[in-house]
Amino acid sequence: MLEKIVQLDKQVLVYLNGLGSEQWDGLWLIITKQVYWAPVFLLVFYVLQQKIGWKKFGYYVLFIAVLILICDQTVNLFKYGFERLRPCNDPDIKDVIRLVKTSKSFSFFSGHATNSMATTVLTFLILKRYYKHAYLLFLFPLIFAYSRIYLGLHFPSDILTGYCFGGTMGLVAYQVYQKYILKN
Repeated sequence: MLEKIVQLDKQVLVYLNGLGSEQWDGLWLIITKQVYWAPVFLLVFYVLQQKIGWKKFGYYVLFIAVLILICDQTVNLFKYGFERLRPCNDPDIKDVIRLVKTSKSFSFFSGHATNSMATTVLTFLILKRYYKHAYLLFLFPLIFAYSRIYLGLHFPSDILTGYCFGGTMGLVAYQVYQKYILKN
């Protein structure tokens, strides 16, 4: 059963990765780097600070930092525990997929997907009471994590697992934030 899931995962990766073309590679290399998202982050931070004030915003930044720390360390534990090869290093498919970027680290599960979903869930849950279109924040983790498949760095299951773990951690962080910060 597990072998069938792994094979399906590889087939979906080959399909999704194959949708790319050289003319778009540069864009996806930009999308996959967090630093290029800084203007979006700054805009969201500005909007958030305006709605919740400096004190609660300061706690929010602290929560984001701790959330990323916890998620990063957990992802690393799994990556080095499972030692799943990245698609770009997997001998079964590395000659079939488009290799836009390579990495020597392990694949399972995606830190990009985990951190982007965790921070987006926390931010969304805080902002949704102020903006009916706050759900648009979820475009960030969707585009950001898809870039990892496009570039040949993660399997779809790496992304989905990262989304599930990150979403859960973001929800837990929000519950703690709500209990101790928003009530004050």
